[in-house]
Amino acid sequence: MKPLISIRSISKSFTKGKTTITPLDGLSLDVAKGEFISLMGPSGSGKTTLLNLIAGIDTPTSGEIIINDKDIATLSRAQLTKWRSAHVGYIFQLYHLVPILSAYENIELPLLLFKMGKKERRKRILTALELVGLSDRADHRPSELSGGQEQRVAIARAIVHNPEMLVADEPTGDLDRDTADSILNLLKQLAEEHGKTIVMVTHDPKAAAFAHRSLLLEKGKFIDSNKSAIETPTS
Repeated sequence: MKPLISIRSISKSFTKGKTTITPLDGLSLDVAKGEFISLMGPSGSGKTTLLNLIAGIDTPTSGEIIINDKDIATLSRAQLTKWRSAHVGYIFQLYHLVPILSAYENIELPLLLFKMGKKERRKRILTALELVGLSDRADHRPSELSGGQEQRVAIARAIVHNPEMLVADEPTGDLDRDTADSILNLLKQLAEEHGKTIVMVTHDPKAAAFAHRSLLLEKGKFIDSNKSAIETPTS
């Protein structure tokens, strides 16, 4: 099966003073449609850099990032912004909900970027709320929700425009174990039942275990459990 995400020999470098820092060095990776992968590694290993490149938040110094047949590494900043709004949903550790808006209104925000009637927006929002199990919390503001419920609203906001890919940066880092597990089960459901391709950064091995595949990064390269370099795709 053709991968949704196909990364070939990407490197990312930047200069800090007189020092050149290379958080990613010649990395290659394939991710299938509907696959849920986790990225692990120590601080500075390159996992968040890789996540940002896949999401089109940043651009590589060299290499290809082909997502659904489009090499996003060749896009301009303006083109990347437009591409992200249509194809990527974001889930972060600290929810980033607007405090004065209800759950419904927070979920509605991404849809305001599209030409869409109020009836269609409402249909999508209610569907997203139902999917994350919060149909009865549509009118509640973030302060009236638990941490787990806030993250579910954030997930609903991430999926309401029906992106093909979700990127999650420590999505359960601020939650207790039981609540974290419920969120991770929801992410797995989105991959397995709704075909969402999910790339998640986590420091938590228990969170990583929910993914279909867990990859370990160290000094900008994938490694295996024996600390040797993993062979990556070349074609």
